[in-house]
Amino acid sequence: MREAAIIRKTAETNIDLTLNLDGRGSAAIQSGCGFLDHMLTLFTRHARFDLTLRCTGDTWVDDHHTVEDVGIALGQALAKALGEKRGITRYGDCLLPMDETLVQVALDLSGRATLCYVAALPTQKVGTFDTELGKEFFAALTREAAMTLHIRQLAGENSHHILEGMFKGVARALRVAVAIDPAAADEIPSTKGTLGGQA
Repeated sequence: MREAAIIRKTAETNIDLTLNLDGRGSAAIQSGCGFLDHMLTLFTRHARFDLTLRCTGDTWVDDHHTVEDVGIALGQALAKALGEKRGITRYGDCLLPMDETLVQVALDLSGRATLCYVAALPTQKVGTFDTELGKEFFAALTREAAMTLHIRQLAGENSHHILEGMFKGVARALRVAVAIDPAAADEIPSTKGTLGGQA
């Protein structure tokens, strides 16, 4: 099993997270931010990961620290669970429709952190959730997982649908990228023999 546990404590958040890449899509998530819980639950289901998360944060300020720090912890867990990345498919992509929304995602577990995020969310909030925090989450996830991630909104008029399309699309792309390639199960998928930021 490719698993990782992360405990992260700061003056702003206290996070306890476990991740299993070879799971069944099971989620037990309490972040203190309802919309983030919803996004991570569907993320877990579509990635077929098992994820447990408990976070207490300074949500009386706003959700920013919680959302960013959960992205950090999840990215760290992903990197730790992947280890040297031997045998993985490495690349993943998804073109995901969500009603009127269409989101394109492509990623590379390259060891290099790059986020390209192109989106125009029509509202500043979904409920009490600041929609700009979607980008903050993916920036933190990308940085800590050391992956290249492209997210592009191709269509969409509903902010909830757009963000949900992003989380589902990233989940589906990760599901492909972390899968073991049967034809190269003992190999590092890089001509340089490493995926530590140099491939």
